Amino acid sequence: VQLQASGGGSVQAGGTLTLSCVVPRDVIGLTAVGWYRRPPGHERELVARIGDGGITDYADSVKGRFTISLDNAGNTVYLQMKSLKPDDTAVYYCYIRALENNYWGQGTEVTVSS
Repeated sequence: VQLQASGGGSVQAGGTLTLSCVVPRDVIGLTAVGWYRRPPGHERELVARIGDGGITDYADSVKGRFTISLDNAGNTVYLQMKSLKPDDTAVYYCYIRALENNYWGQGTEVTVSS
């Protein structure tokens, strides 16, 4: 499964970025879509996810600032990131879960300067 993520870049603290990820239409058994990130020197961590029934789940560190959404066609997942902080600096990975397997895109880099 190939996932194409885009939208990363460099912004100043307080700025906004929106990431997007195209999910193939032919994925079988899709149960979740979302975003992970890997900050420099840290493990990969969940940022936000849409699961079965459209239930959303956010990391505590991004609640109230980030919004995950899916377009009406269901094949593009977005992550709107507002009030960005230097701690949000990371490589962001789009991911899907299908038939109990996780798949990640190639990653898009987000750098937030103070």
